Amino acid sequence: MKTLTKLAVAGTISASLFATAASAETIAEIAAGNEDFSTLMAAVEAAGLGETLAGEGPFTVFAPTNAAFEALPEGTVESLLAPDMKEDLTNILLYHVVGANVPSGDIAEGTAAVETVAGPAVCVTKGADGVSLTDGAGNTAMVVTADIAADNGVIHVIDTVIMPGESGASC
Repeated sequence: MKTLTKLAVAGTISASLFATAASAETIAEIAAGNEDFSTLMAAVEAAGLGETLAGEGPFTVFAPTNAAFEALPEGTVESLLAPDMKEDLTNILLYHVVGANVPSGDIAEGTAAVETVAGPAVCVTKGADGVSLTDGAGNTAMVVTADIAADNGVIHVIDTVIMPGESGASC
């Protein structure tokens, strides 16, 4: 319950902060400017992807909040931030990125496999409850804030860190 409350508060804060964000910033700049993404940005820096997310794009980033990282098994984040885990961390982070600008209005109703920058697909489902992602490990993440516009794409805030699994999601 504590995590749900924190997520609800974080979602509200994110929505209010992003509602005023102009699209004169990159995805990296927007995420770095929001405390709800401090763990994500620490991971992005550890993986050496800061310049990529500040690059031309276009990108769609499914951005997990700090609460999403906190929900991972104990020690997971610390382990992934270790220098010898850089390749695994990079693959996980790139699994959260699509190499196109995909606002929520462009997502079709139903379920579709969407290729990520990491390679493996994630299942994206749009229905009455909103947009969700099903990862290669069978976990589901909900988009809690959509369509945060950036110069180089769009951010959709998610409530769970998604994992590619062995070969990505099968829709």
